[in-house]
Amino acid sequence: MRKGFTLIEMLISVTILSIMMVFLYKSYASLNNSNDFLEKELNTIKSQQLRKKIIFLDFSLAINKKINIINQDPHVDVVFMQSSNSFHRKHNPYIAYIVKESKLYRLESLQEFKEYPLNRDSVFSVDYLGEVDSFRVYKSKDNLKEAYLIHVEFKKADEILLKVKVLED
Repeated sequence: MRKGFTLIEMLISVTILSIMMVFLYKSYASLNNSNDFLEKELNTIKSQQLRKKIIFLDFSLAINKKINIINQDPHVDVVFMQSSNSFHRKHNPYIAYIVKESKLYRLESLQEFKEYPLNRDSVFSVDYLGEVDSFRVYKSKDNLKEAYLIHVEFKKADEILLKVKVLED
């Protein structure tokens, strides 16, 4: 009876173990790549949902149903309104959606936005919503229903098409 392993048996077991480790490492690397891809996709979906939520709440919670839409060109509108939705914890802020150099910005202020381009002494908080090809807001022709169709075409993200009815006071 022998009491130990021979050198050949040890070499064979180490070789089998190393082959298994190579395959396990490849599986682990593949799993990490999949996780990175899924995390990026999740972040883009979260940011898209946040954009939709902000736009929807701004328009649906508009105060006095007064939304001023200024047509800049065939693909861009500037929107001024007052809403009870605030991203920066302000009470009934005035909100503006402005496209400047193909970038959509959401401005929030306690002072009313009256004209575009804005005054130099305007004070507001700015949120960047993304690069856009088009930002259009269409008002419903039906005066009984205060509804808007918002169409935002982003360059690197899915487009947003929302039909929003302003909630009653």
